[in-house]
Amino acid sequence: MATLSEIQALLGEPRFNWSDPAPWVELERELGIEFPADFREIVNAYGSIEINGQLYLKHPAGHLLHSLGRKLREDLEFWREEDMAEFLPSRAGGDPGELIPAASATTGEAVFLRVPDGPSSPWHIVVQEFDSPAWHLHEMTFSEWLLAYLNGRDVTLCSDDRAPDGPFWEFLP
Repeated sequence: MATLSEIQALLGEPRFNWSDPAPWVELERELGIEFPADFREIVNAYGSIEINGQLYLKHPAGHLLHSLGRKLREDLEFWREEDMAEFLPSRAGGDPGELIPAASATTGEAVFLRVPDGPSSPWHIVVQEFDSPAWHLHEMTFSEWLLAYLNGRDVTLCSDDRAPDGPFWEFLP
């Protein structure tokens, strides 16, 4: 699994550094899941940000304008609609094998955390290309996927044209 320090080496120092678990606990209780530790660690470090002018990550703190909880509820409703559900490999939701919308991109992709099938199974990433019916399973953790993205590897979301001088981030307004 990739580490926060590896991501920081490419993305730069975080400035959010959230330590109160309450927003996560509340959201996890609502969804009936526990988010992967690496996802929580990255989002707690950076907060609600835009990476490379393309990838949006959001934190669940309710006071933020760009809250993961609010966005996640909207996205779950959207992806559960009959005409949208067909574009995913499994149902959007928090049960084993289902997909939790975790991030989005200005280029139209939606990034999902795939809930493990069992307690010892790993989390994986599914990226849905909104402009087509295609989706891609990446058998890697969120931190591995993000590190691959920051390194310019093809993880369905390309950063080469977005960050020619290297990865960067900024807080969402």
